[in-house]
Amino acid sequence: MLAYLVIREGSKWTDVFRLIPGQAVTVGRAPTNQLVVKDERCSRTHAEIFFSRRQWTLRDLDSRNGTLVGGKLVRGDYVLKPGDVIRIGQSQLAFVHDLSKAFVDTGAPRTQEAEPEDGSSSAATSDSIGGDSEILDPPTITHRRGHTRFLRNAGDEEAGTPRVGKAAANLCRLAFELAQATDEMAMAQMALAGLFEGTQIDAGAVLLLVRQKNPEQNGPVLEVVASRTDTESKYHRVSTFLADMVLREGEAVLARNVMGDSNLGSRDSKGEITATTVICAPVRQGTSKAFGLIHLYSTREDRVPDPDDLEFTLAVADTLAVALRNFSRRQELADNLNQIRDENLQLRELLGAQSEIVGESPLMVQASQAIARAAPSRATVLIRGESGVGKELVARAVHYASPRAKKPFVCLNCAALSESLLESELFGHEKGAFTGATERKIGKFEAAHTGTLMLDEIGEMSPSIQAKFLRVLEGHAFERVGGSEPIKVDVRVIAATNRDLEKDVTNGKFRRDLYFRLHVLEIVVPALRKRPEDIPLLANHFLRKFNSETGRKIRGFTPRAMDQMRRYRWPGNVRELKNVVERAVVLTRGEYVDVEDLTLSTLSTAGDTAEGTMAQREYRPMSLEEVERMHILATLRSTGWNKSQSAGILGIERSTLDRKIRRYELAPERPRK
Repeated sequence: MLAYLVIREGSKWTDVFRLIPGQAVTVGRAPTNQLVVKDERCSRTHAEIFFSRRQWTLRDLDSRNGTLVGGKLVRGDYVLKPGDVIRIGQSQLAFVHDLSKAFVDTGAPRTQEAEPEDGSSSAATSDSIGGDSEILDPPTITHRRGHTRFLRNAGDEEAGTPRVGKAAANLCRLAFELAQATDEMAMAQMALAGLFEGTQIDAGAVLLLVRQKNPEQNGPVLEVVASRTDTESKYHRVSTFLADMVLREGEAVLARNVMGDSNLGSRDSKGEITATTVICAPVRQGTSKAFGLIHLYSTREDRVPDPDDLEFTLAVADTLAVALRNFSRRQELADNLNQIRDENLQLRELLGAQSEIVGESPLMVQASQAIARAAPSRATVLIRGESGVGKELVARAVHYASPRAKKPFVCLNCAALSESLLESELFGHEKGAFTGATERKIGKFEAAHTGTLMLDEIGEMSPSIQAKFLRVLEGHAFERVGGSEPIKVDVRVIAATNRDLEKDVTNGKFRRDLYFRLHVLEIVVPALRKRPEDIPLLANHFLRKFNSETGRKIRGFTPRAMDQMRRYRWPGNVRELKNVVERAVVLTRGEYVDVEDLTLSTLSTAGDTAEGTMAQREYRPMSLEEVERMHILATLRSTGWNKSQSAGILGIERSTLDRKIRRYELAPERPRK
């Protein structure tokens, strides 16, 4: 069945995506999706469209903002009908069957239909997209402005503006500035600057309540956060009477003729104190609980605050209170976030749930690309590679990049258990099923329901378990050991092995049908000796890790040590490198790891052959020329025929290596078809 998704951008339909039966299509913001929607409201993997039971079905993949069809939120699976418009954020995807009837001259997909004989307009057919209610014309822009004049100083040019309007503009600008402040002192200074600009005062301060250090001390303790004065005299604190009254009653006051404090008030020619006008406003939470106050006063007869100044001061105090509360909440959220990140990192390390893959070599780039392609699918994945290359790490990366990332990830090593124990671990058992089964146990398949099950060393599974495992992979229900209740699960299986499964199938050690069921998507993890350029990255990564764990401060590796690690064959791959670095961190006495601190084995690698291994146990007579030929060929194979790197390992010039290649008629092996 032919089907298409027509994509709308702005006011025009701009692109068409063909849907092919048997190929599921994921829609999302991530570049790994088949259909990428560049919309901030679209999740990384937002939705999926697949062909099932001869119908195209839409499924939302737990997206943050949801998927809509016809204005209704999609819950579960939705069977698409021709003409449906899928809305993801601000983007629209129209589903049609007949593409030739979906477009008209206007550029919007519509089904062309003959007009009825009475001249009335006909209704859209089944392929018409959305109807008039779905497709909206873009708005007409009449004005544009990059900056508002309400967030800059009014200045003298707006002297004719009413005082209330100026106050409102000042409050708007002040609220904008407070929202960008980075600490309490900066907020208090901004508030004072706005008050000095908008009221008739010459001194003032912002004071906040602090915890009492002395429990026996009575009354609140106010701390000056910021103060300012336009006179030669310094700022003088608010009187205890006014402070207690404002904090207790939660109301702003304007007081004149304040004579109780000899520090306030102006002095006449005889040195006597004249009257002072004071404004005191609470910085409060809601309308009652105050946690600070703004104290302003004027000692000049030509600048006397009035009730309008009191109104403005109270508005600034309330605005400052909101800004301080929001700042406190941001700080609290930031502290909690840092704590959660630290705890999450510790838990991930304890559980071994790290999904970072270290490596920049071309082979690792290919492996990462294979992971990105395999992750969105539901197909079974087979991971192949030698022991110690990090197959479980790759499996975790596939899981955490898939739509099942928030679901369980369960791992089981098939080589570590006997046949009976492996069956119990996979499928579970009932109480009394065998000796020692004292209670019911849930198997790994049930534990991984809706998630991912990773089976390591799948080639070690016995033939009888292979048959039961294949049946579950085919979608059939299973029963616990000793039970009769059928159990059906939704699990994605990732299998890993270091064996040659094709050879095992030929020898009858592995089921042919199970091999083809597992070999849907394959990811090959290269051995460490095949990507020597990644050795420094991995070594430094493990050095930082073990420095952090042990408290050591080792600064790095000496050039001799790094050269030794580059030339070493690493039969144990990344696992061996990790152990070597850990041992060196513990034993080294200097600031740098040297060759003497590296404990390297003399074992041959799994990929070595008699031709490439010079340290053979059995002696075979051969000429020096034959030995040289085999050694050069083995070196070229280990570097992937990188001649410059091979010449460096052999200690000869590149031109000398080229002559020896021609002399011995060496050539890369052709890939097997």
